[in-house]
Amino acid sequence: MKRTLAILLALTMLLGLTSFALAEGKIEVSVWYYWETIKHQEILNSVISDFNASQDKVEAKAQYVPFADFKKQLSIGATADVLPDIVIIDGPDHASYAAMGIFADLTEKLRDWPDLSQYFQGPINSCTLDGKLYGIPFGSNCLALYYNEDMLAAAGQQVPATWEELKAVAKAVTTDKVFGLGLSSVQNEEGTFNFMPWIWSTGASSFEISTENGVRALTLFKELIDSGVMPKEVINWTQGDVMNQFISGNLAMMINGPWQVPTMREQAPDLKWNVALIPKDARNASVLGGENFAVIAGGHEDEALEFLKFATAADKVQSYIDAFGYIAARKDVADGQFDGDELMKAFAAQMQYAMPRGPHPEWPSISDAISLAFNQVIVGTLAPADAAAAAQATIDSIVE
Repeated sequence: MKRTLAILLALTMLLGLTSFALAEGKIEVSVWYYWETIKHQEILNSVISDFNASQDKVEAKAQYVPFADFKKQLSIGATADVLPDIVIIDGPDHASYAAMGIFADLTEKLRDWPDLSQYFQGPINSCTLDGKLYGIPFGSNCLALYYNEDMLAAAGQQVPATWEELKAVAKAVTTDKVFGLGLSSVQNEEGTFNFMPWIWSTGASSFEISTENGVRALTLFKELIDSGVMPKEVINWTQGDVMNQFISGNLAMMINGPWQVPTMREQAPDLKWNVALIPKDARNASVLGGENFAVIAGGHEDEALEFLKFATAADKVQSYIDAFGYIAARKDVADGQFDGDELMKAFAAQMQYAMPRGPHPEWPSISDAISLAFNQVIVGTLAPADAAAAAQATIDSIVE
């Protein structure tokens, strides 16, 4: 009991989620986010500052919560009635928290909002459960292959297009100081996000791990580790860590998303790199990513919506979405993106192969089973077939 009370007290003090009427009469609206990239945090704070200056009724305030703790703190906060007013949440997690009653039903509140018709159906679907709307999409993204042009050229290698080519190129560019390939393999949704393209590329679905195709995807990672072209440390690397390893010259290739492009250009202006499709097995594949805004039920719902309508207006989205490295969820904004930007166009090309995770209200539990299987294979505690069988048992207990 003392430990529980201490956790709740620490959570309250850490997050400072008071959401009270400010001295000058404004209502404070708190926003949780998990972006670790400083540039993204700065952009969000800029949007919030613009909103706060645009009116005198609501004061928005951002609060960073690490990705690894985000879902845990959201669940703890719901139990303790210590929640923000808005969350910026990963798309696959949206249905789960909507089903728990944590997110407000915005269907009627947004029924006559003209901007709603501008959103792509896929992102809108990620905010929808049982025909009701529980959020507003923020932006979309996917994963692709980044490669160091100089390293590949020095080893006489071309950009790999298949798994067999990937293994060969990664081996050719690996040295005592450089690994051929890296990708985030942490045991959470961030890791699953990076694993799904390899599963889907075999022809398997999100729920088919203990099949010939699913085992083949796990076996690929065993081969990459066993051959020394990918370090076991990837189980501790976030996508930001992977980017830093690539910038530092410790990786010749990496799997990452378009949100890293602005930071890469800023932090490594002299690095020669490019982007290509993820190498395929049976078919090309990538994973649909992106975040949604959700309003917490029972909080300052109307005030939260005032901020969301401001932050998602076409002109406002247009002012910041490129700097995030995201593809706008609004069609009227997305149509005008990336003119003259070949790198971002490469991600746009990869988007045609991007698939959503799940979808399923219990996706977080399914995701945990998938990321655990890949971690077990990477560290060598289970063979691919055994890890796949264990994951399948968990998945079957959820979906059947």
